[in-house]
Amino acid sequence: MTISLRLNEEDTQLIKKYAELNKMSVSELVRQSVLEKIEDEYDLRIYEAAMKEFKKNPVTYTLDEVEAELGLK
Repeated sequence: MTISLRLNEEDTQLIKKYAELNKMSVSELVRQSVLEKIEDEYDLRIYEAAMKEFKKNPVTYTLDEVEAELGLK
């Protein structure tokens, strides 16, 4: 798939230099950046859902308790 992106000259140069400094192509830089952004947003949503659930029932367990429950000790 090909995606076009319109940038001003200043942004273009900044992105090219950054990619060069990190020894990667502009395409790889953009690809990695977009995927990281998606992953970060997904992680934040999962965290927020987990915190909401935890606030409803704020029970915690020690590592020893979890290991014993799972039969790992």
